Amino acid sequence: MADKNHVGHTLLVANRGEIAVRILRTANRMGLRTISVYTPADATSPHVEMADISVPLLPPMTKSFSGSQPTEIESAAYLSFDYFIQICMDYHVTLLHPGYGFLSENAEFAEMVIAAGVTWLGPSPRVIRTMGLKHEARKLVTDAASSSGEFGLRVVPGSNGLITSPEEAEEVARRLGFPLVFKPSAGGGGLGMVVCEQLENVMTAFESASRRAEV
Repeated sequence: MADKNHVGHTLLVANRGEIAVRILRTANRMGLRTISVYTPADATSPHVEMADISVPLLPPMTKSFSGSQPTEIESAAYLSFDYFIQICMDYHVTLLHPGYGFLSENAEFAEMVIAAGVTWLGPSPRVIRTMGLKHEARKLVTDAASSSGEFGLRVVPGSNGLITSPEEAEEVARRLGFPLVFKPSAGGGGLGMVVCEQLENVMTAFESASRRAEV
């Protein structure tokens, strides 16, 4: 392992589990001083032991879906801007890697990290915002593909912009053919995707994807 006294950087991994392990392995090979974070459920996870410093995250008190009593939701601790910015200040962090999921797709958080004087190891806030809206991201890639020539980018056939009604969805479905997938423009994780395999189900699939987008 490289001598960490001569590297001069401290890396905060703002994530957990497998992705944190991968980042920490690389950082350790590079000789970076590393910091991991964890909630009580993750206290014995490999990424906690692999880092030079491990900092506990306190789960915030959050209203449960079924009752009026506040409960601790551990995963919410990984979504707290304030926790991570404070860790950066307390431990003189110079680099922050968000991994994927959690805060990695949050442009506001990226801006806060950069404003704190820490290097954000991820896409720029502008790119995050653009790619966060799927119809805008698709247009960007489609435009790039059209100007890249015969051996350039290939884009999967789809709608031109947002579909705003079941009738428009049916029209696009007839043009594209089946199977097809309805996907809300905003959001991530694939939770809003609905597969549709025949014309009779287009309206139901469109409405289902639309409802999920509102959650």
